[in-house]
Amino acid sequence: MPEYAILLIMVGIFALLAMGGKLPIGISLAISALGGALLSGQGFALRHLVEGGFGYFDTTLIIVTAMIFMQVLKVSGILDTVTAVLLKTFYRRKLSLLLTVMLIIMFPGMITGSSTVAVLSTGTLVAPVLIKLGLSKVKAAALIAMGAILGMIAPPVNILVMIMGGGVDMPYVGLTVPLLIIVIPLALFISLYLGYKDIRIIEYGEMQTILPESQFQRYGIRLYIPLAVVFALLLTLNIPKGHIPDIGIPAIFLLGSLTGLVCGRPFNFLQATQDALREAMPILSILVGVGMFIQIMTLTGGRGWTVVSFLSLPEILLYVGIAISMPLFGAVSAYGSASILGVPFILALIGKNAIITASALSAIAGLGDLMPPTALAGIFAAQVVNEKNYFKVLRLCLIPALLVLVMGVGLLLLSPWVERIL
Repeated sequence: MPEYAILLIMVGIFALLAMGGKLPIGISLAISALGGALLSGQGFALRHLVEGGFGYFDTTLIIVTAMIFMQVLKVSGILDTVTAVLLKTFYRRKLSLLLTVMLIIMFPGMITGSSTVAVLSTGTLVAPVLIKLGLSKVKAAALIAMGAILGMIAPPVNILVMIMGGGVDMPYVGLTVPLLIIVIPLALFISLYLGYKDIRIIEYGEMQTILPESQFQRYGIRLYIPLAVVFALLLTLNIPKGHIPDIGIPAIFLLGSLTGLVCGRPFNFLQATQDALREAMPILSILVGVGMFIQIMTLTGGRGWTVVSFLSLPEILLYVGIAISMPLFGAVSAYGSASILGVPFILALIGKNAIITASALSAIAGLGDLMPPTALAGIFAAQVVNEKNYFKVLRLCLIPALLVLVMGVGLLLLSPWVERIL
């Protein structure tokens, strides 16, 4: 059977199970990979399935430890305190307030690489604040959804880039500036577009009534120690090798989590770890399934066929294909889009700087979390503000999403120029 036929059947099985059968994305990917192995005459290909399942083990460790760190920030009261302090500090000016809210929404996504985590953690904290400040429920949800997407794209942890880097043997270094080039202008524009017209300044006393409870008076400055430890250690990753030992991102998050034990409200660390793993399990299963799918794609020749097909396209059609296919495939899984499409696109654009290319592709793939029928960021943001029709949220996200798409494709086109500047 031709390579392309096997690949198309694998994708068909995946779409049928995930969208028709409503099976979890990770399980659907694993079953479709098994089907591809059987169709190609490789049998159950157990060795390849296991090897593929562990293909993103480094990324899995980062997600697990990052989720534990976020859970520690929540249960210790640190996240509530930081949110309250920032809003109290910047509430007097519209622009400062909007940018502060956007940063708060983005923060969990920046740490975990997941838009869903951002919506369900800080999104729930700022939703009542935004509504009280004058935004409608739908606009508040749209701002939360877009902030979550930008957080997923932003450094220091961009899982989409990690997945693509794992497929082309690209180390996760040197990405901070290219990702910030994408995220900072978008965060500024989207905040103003969705919120500046409607948001209003309220009195200090009224602001206090809608803020989460701060633990600063009880625990003081030590509440910020876990955050300071993590950010300081993350900065050391950019220092040239040989000066400071590289302990790795998972160890950094684990140290930050352990520091949180003595810096805030008392909590059960084992229970916090279990809760974090429970929240992370859907993401982890997707990564295992993606690894299996890519491994069998490689085994059956589907990956090579995809790369050769993209390489044979005229350049303009390649960019059109990127702009259309990655968000559409991301409707099933943004992580799957990054792996199944992102890796071949990087190889097809091999003449460009891989770091800039991967950064731009991650922005485009991230839009998958706004694509129905799954539309994870949009659906969860609508639930946070008690809006039953999530399509109203997606409608408001259309122009910001198009801007993200333009920014991603634009960075691809201007990659040589950006590389010279950097």
